[in-house]
Amino acid sequence: MTFPLHLLAPPDPAALPLPHPAHPADGVRLLRGAVYAVPEGSRPLAVDLWLPEDPAGPVPVVVFVHGGAWRTGLRDDLGPRFRHWNPGPFARLARAGFAVACPDYRLSGEASHPAQTDDLAACLTWLRTRAADLGLDTARTVLWGESAGGHLAALTALTRPAGTVSGCVTWYAPTDLPALAEDHPEGAYDAHDPAGFEALLLGGAPAERTGTARDASPVTHVGPQAPPFLLLHGTDDVLVPARQSVRLADALRAAGHDPDLRLLGGGNHLWVGLTDDDVEDCFARTMDFARRRTAVPTEGGHPAAARRRRSSSSETSSR
Repeated sequence: MTFPLHLLAPPDPAALPLPHPAHPADGVRLLRGAVYAVPEGSRPLAVDLWLPEDPAGPVPVVVFVHGGAWRTGLRDDLGPRFRHWNPGPFARLARAGFAVACPDYRLSGEASHPAQTDDLAACLTWLRTRAADLGLDTARTVLWGESAGGHLAALTALTRPAGTVSGCVTWYAPTDLPALAEDHPEGAYDAHDPAGFEALLLGGAPAERTGTARDASPVTHVGPQAPPFLLLHGTDDVLVPARQSVRLADALRAAGHDPDLRLLGGGNHLWVGLTDDDVEDCFARTMDFARRRTAVPTEGGHPAAARRRRSSSSETSSR
């Protein structure tokens, strides 16, 4: 008797029931852990969805890609400078009229490049497929990532078909992997190290996997169809030199674009060295960019703004 092998296949993530919503903040629904892909030989990949409670219609999407040197990290973690915010950054975005998607992706211990951008492309496809169920306008999608997540956000934004992404925000992201040795102080970076974070992503030392390193670099993929970019980087970043964001900005300008590059004096990686006000400004600039790219009205024009203002007196915004 022949067994029907198709029964062994996992269920289609596009047809799975959505998670039951939680309500982590006033005006916000959170669907935590919706499975968006099941790569063969890997764990299921999930996405958290932060949604406005009472939108007037389909809402634009911000896809946040977490950092962690491609090796570790949590999909809903923006870094230590934001963990004490109440309401948190994603709740704030949802209350401003965005849906926020925070996806998992395969880490470098699970798969090498290009698996990570393949996963983000699959997440974008899943969001489009489930747009009606979730109340999303995926034609208005901004990618945003910090550190390694910024690298992956930029790489995804630059390699997807034109019009897929409305804009991209990177925070202290590597953008030109072959140039990392040049951008670091002499002796601070070894492109021949097979155990470095970039080597683990590429499947070998960058100096030996030169073609893969170029393919994994956002600067390689800049062209006339690139979306608008906001690039934020600290001038004192010892892990990812600020020159990396300058390189991407220069490549975008050479292709006819006008990226918004902001170099923050005294800022180190993860915004270490910045004041609380400076960190808040980084978030505000990111939200403003997403608003401009998706035509979301400012706070006073949002339909839920009055209700949020009435409740704001009972909230704390720890900074």
